[in-house]
Formats: sequence, structure tokens, C-alpha cells
Amino acid sequence: MAITAGMVKELREMTGAGMMDCKKALNETNGNMDEAIEFLRKNGQAKADKKAGRIAAEGIVKAIVKDDKVAAIVEVNSETDFVAKNADFQSYVEEVANQALNTNAADMDAFLAEAWVADNTKTVKEVLTEKISVIGENLNIRRFEKVETEGCVVSYIHGGGRIGVLIEAETDVINDEIKGCLRNVAMQVAAMSPKYVSRDEVSADYLEHEKEILLAQAKTENPEKPDNIIEKMIIGRLNKELKEICLLDQVYVQDSDYTVSKYVEKVAKENGANVTVKKFVRFETGEGLEKKSEDFAAEVAAQIEGK
Repeated sequence: MAITAGMVKELREMTGAGMMDCKKALNETNGNMDEAIEFLRKNGQAKADKKAGRIAAEGIVKAIVKDDKVAAIVEVNSETDFVAKNADFQSYVEEVANQALNTNAADMDAFLAEAWVADNTKTVKEVLTEKISVIGENLNIRRFEKVETEGCVVSYIHGGGRIGVLIEAETDVINDEIKGCLRNVAMQVAAMSPKYVSRDEVSADYLEHEKEILLAQAKTENPEKPDNIIEKMIIGRLNKELKEICLLDQVYVQDSDYTVSKYVEKVAKENGANVTVKKFVRFETGEGLEKKSEDFAAEVAAQIEGK
């Protein structure tokens, strides 16, 4: 059967695969469109396997909030920043975030194995594999988290998806002012990267470990000072550290007259509300991942050579 340009165009539009791949698929299946799609899917699997060894450390973070009560945040990685800015990739990450919003999975293995919300004939993993084939880079759903609350949850995305934050709070009033306050707190988390919400979350083991380090530092710097003075120095330094790593103790970046805790109290009082920040989730794209170093010319050459 003669393969026409129109058939190639139709298959390309249906699958998103490359023009030459579509032509080859139609030739291999004697122009049968359904069989050609299946051929491409199988070929796509082989391509995905080949690409899976490559480092995916770029990408974006996406968050979705539903009715102020349920939220999900995901990080999906690509190999290059170029793909991370691609509309098709960003649309896919939006779908992954929607999947996370509706998931009951407790870990990534369960998440990848569950049915894809947009097409329950496929799994999340199968859709990821197809997307790798279409986009032509290794992609990775690195992590997700879902937050459900009786209070209020808000999100904040910084830098077009470089950093994403969810904030959960207990509150008996939910209005634009309260949500705006919590969004400002989310911006604080994005900017200052605290480790804990409050000192209540800091373990005794962590405090003891830090005291040991600070004691050694203080005695090295001030060998002539008596132990009671050293002890006061340690307490002062530890309090300074806690003010840096505990969100509610941090100086509020938008108004240094307040700590984050005092800022939340102020807005709550103005709205006749009781507001308690309970939790934050902060994802930063590529955090802790090795990034490959390639110049743009080499990247284009590699793509042309089909590597």
C-alpha cells in the first residue's frame, strides 16, 4: 500500500511522534493506522528504556489546590531546561499534579502503578513512558505530596516552577485576607527554606548534637572563659540558629518588624480568626540531583545524531 504524506501527517497528529518514525511505522504495518500506532508505542518503549539512564535534573514543580481543603504538589524532571519550558511538558506536569490530587498512593511505586485519571486504560508509568518517547528526553516523576485539611491549604510557585510550596493551617475563618497571609508565609518558605514549622518539631537529639558542636566552637574561640559564660554563649548561639531554621521564629522577610509568628497573629486578629500554621511542603527543582554539563551546540548535535 502506498504511504501518503496525509497518512504520515495524521499519524503524527495522533501520536506526537516524529515524521520519519511515523513513515517507518506505516511502512512496517502496510498503512494500517491502528497497527502503526501500536508499532510506535512499542518503539517508544524501546526509546524510553534507552533514555532512562540519562540524568533528568531540570524540570518544574507544580501545585494544585481544590476548595482550600485538598492540595497536591509534584516535581517532574527533564534532562534540559529547554524541555522544561516546553508547553507540552508543562501540560503533562499539570496532569501529573491533578493525578496526585486524586491519588490514594502512599509512595512513588504505588503512584506509578495506579490508573491514569485522564485515561484509566493506562497506568501513570505507561503514560510517562509514552511522554518520554514523544518529547525525546528522559523524564522522571521524582516526588509528590498530597495535603488534606479541615482548615485551609494554599500554594505558591516561584520562578515559573523552580520552587513550589504548600502551607497548611488550622483556621476558623477562611477569606481572602487569611489566604493572602498564608500565601505570604508560603513565599517566606520559598525564600528562606526553613527546616521546621516551630521549635516544637525540633528533636532533643538534634538539639544535643548542635550543643556539642557549639560547645566545641566556643571553647576553641574562647579558651580562657569560664564554663558558666560558655554555657550562656551556647544558649545564645542555639537560639540564633533556631530562629533561622524554624519558620515561625524567622524574621518576616516582607516586614522585619515582625517574626512570621507575629505576622500571622496580626492578620488573624484583624480578621477575628484563630490561625495556626501546621505544616509546609517545599519542593525545589533538581534539589540534590547531579546536573549534566553540556553546551547548547553539543546538545543540538546529539539530538541530530539521534543520541
